[in-house]
Amino acid sequence: MQRTNLNDLVAFMTVARERSFTKAAAKLGISQSSLSHLIRDLEERLGIRLLTRTTRSVSPTDAGERLLGTVGPRLDEVEKELGSLQDLRDKPRGAIRISSTDYATDTILWPRLVPFLRQYPDISVELITDYGLTDIVAERFDAGVRAGEQIAKDMIAVRIGPDISMAVVGSPAYFKKRPEPKVPQELVNHSCINLRLPTHGGLYAWEFERAGREMRVRVEGQVTFNGTPQMLNAALAGFGLAYLPEDVAQLHISKRRLVRVLKDWCQPYTGYHLYYPSRRQPSAVFALMVEALRYHG
Repeated sequence: MQRTNLNDLVAFMTVARERSFTKAAAKLGISQSSLSHLIRDLEERLGIRLLTRTTRSVSPTDAGERLLGTVGPRLDEVEKELGSLQDLRDKPRGAIRISSTDYATDTILWPRLVPFLRQYPDISVELITDYGLTDIVAERFDAGVRAGEQIAKDMIAVRIGPDISMAVVGSPAYFKKRPEPKVPQELVNHSCINLRLPTHGGLYAWEFERAGREMRVRVEGQVTFNGTPQMLNAALAGFGLAYLPEDVAQLHISKRRLVRVLKDWCQPYTGYHLYYPSRRQPSAVFALMVEALRYHG
């Protein structure tokens, strides 16, 4: 069998991941006809079909899935290593992709990255907001951000923020109509602002703890969001109680735009961590960023 061209493999991986010749061609910067030619040549040399094409979609065959799963990660590593050669230049240069929540991005990542990016103008960072705990390896992120210490076995975690406390808050106008809850069980009698997590597709259960007693309460209300800023705005507008990070609500509490309840039930928990695959050989650029984000409190 003839030696397979690396360009053919890159072309196949891109089509298989994008599930579209149009998107793959645009990503690779070549015409669709050229891309089809590369795929056809690869299939002919291997003597097996790798992609199933219809008028509306394209998907890998069983052989294609096998090739994608085995060769794909290796090509990704080659690409990263080639990119890491840029670190040998006088100025660090490279691109980093991070999956995070909007809260972690706004309060931790971006404030730390501002001086870092100014110091290294040839380093670019892409921050993608995601509450779904994306598989960072499958989605080709360099790292992800997650609260707490629960991470996959093959991941390295670096703490980047202090402990976090949550706060249950409502507007003064809301509490003119409803009494303040004294225990979490009383939340079932209140209109609450829900958070839907893409990971599970369900509504987030509010978590409480006091004197070693843990409790999760599923609440109901008129509005549901999948982001913290929207929940805060709804609480300020009087649509009910919200369960928010303490520092997000603190300014509004001090200004008496929000009233905090159940404070004794909201115990602090371990803050945010940056995590990335343990098998990854960090580039100099990535290592610089990790040190810029590392929490030293």
